[in-house]
Amino acid sequence: MKLSERQVAFLNAALAVLAGSLVAVAQVKTNVPDPVPGARAAIVERIKIHGQSLEGNLEGNAIDRDAIVFLPPSYNENSTRRYPVVYALHGYSIGAEQWTQEIHVPQTIEGAFATGAHEMIVVLPDSKTVHNGSMYSTSVTTGDFENYIARDVVSYVEAHYRTIAARESRGLVGHSMGGYGATRIGMKHADVFGSLYIMSPCCLSARGAGPANSDLEKTLANAKTPEDVSSLPFGARAQLASAAAWAPDPKAPPFYLDLPTKDGVPQPDVVARFAANAPLAFIDQWIGNLRRYRAIAIDVGDQDGLRVDSGKLHDVLDRYAIANTFEIYPGTHTSKVADRFQNHVLPFFARTLCADKVCK
Repeated sequence: MKLSERQVAFLNAALAVLAGSLVAVAQVKTNVPDPVPGARAAIVERIKIHGQSLEGNLEGNAIDRDAIVFLPPSYNENSTRRYPVVYALHGYSIGAEQWTQEIHVPQTIEGAFATGAHEMIVVLPDSKTVHNGSMYSTSVTTGDFENYIARDVVSYVEAHYRTIAARESRGLVGHSMGGYGATRIGMKHADVFGSLYIMSPCCLSARGAGPANSDLEKTLANAKTPEDVSSLPFGARAQLASAAAWAPDPKAPPFYLDLPTKDGVPQPDVVARFAANAPLAFIDQWIGNLRRYRAIAIDVGDQDGLRVDSGKLHDVLDRYAIANTFEIYPGTHTSKVADRFQNHVLPFFARTLCADKVCK
C-alpha cells in the first residue's frame, strides 16, 4: 500500500500525539498528604512472584518479579480474619519500588485506614521491562503481563495471605500506563476483579507509536543488546516498549519487534496492530464484562493532556448505561496522585469491595 504525502503527514501527526502522551506517562515527584495523627503502621513485605505467564518471553524479562505487599495494621492480631485486596499498577519508566515513593505508601494507606476506610491488603506488582514498561499487554516479546497480573499475581497472593478469594473482594487500580493496564485487564478479566479505579489512563485511543524517527531505526538496526539502546531518549524508549508489547515479531532478533515506520515511512500494518490494542477501539466487544463490575471510577487532572481520552472512556460507559463516576480534579498528570490514592482510591474500594467472607 503506497501512502500519499497527505496520508503520511496525517499519520505522522497522529504518531506525534501518542509520543506526547507516552512522555506524560513518566512518573515524577508528587505532593504528599499530611500524615494522619494516630494512624497505625501497616506491615510491609517485599516478595518475589513467579510469572508462569512470562515464561519464554523473547525479551528476557525476569519471570520472578518483585512485588510489595502492604498488610493492614490488624493483620497479625486475628489469625482467622480475611481481607479484600487491591492490586495497584504503576506507570511507564518505573517499577514497584519507585511507585511506592510516588503514592507515598505506606503513609497514604495508613492515612486512609485512619480516616475511616476499612482495612484491606494492597499489592504493588512490578511490570518494568527491558524497555521500561510492559504496557500490561500480551506479547511473546515482553511476556504475557496481562495474565501475569490477572492470574499469577492474584493466585500467589491468595495462596500466601489471608484474602477473601472472591472477585467481589478484589480491586484493580492503576495510574497512567497502569491506568491503561487497569482498563485493558479490567475489560478482559471481570471474572477476577470486582471494582475498577482508572487514574489518568494513557494510550486509550487508536494512534500510532510516535513520529518517524530515522535515528531510532538506525540505532535499533545496529544494536545487539538492551544496553545498546539504554541511552536512547525517553520518547524513543517508550516507542520501543509499545512496539514490543503491541507489534511483537518473533522473526526479528535481537529485539523481536516491528516499528511503525521503516526508512522514515509509516507502515500501515504495524500502525493497525498498535491501534488494535487501544481500549477505545475494542471496548465495544467487552461491554458484557464491564457490566459485571460493582463499581468503576475514572479520574484525571484538569492540566493533564490525557483528560480528553479519559472523558471519552467515561462517555462510552455512559452510552452503554454502565454505572461509573468520572472526576476532573485540579492538578497535573502526577501532582495529586498520592492524595488521590489516600483520599479517593482506597475509600472507593472500602465502599465497593466486599469485606465479608460471604459476599452479597
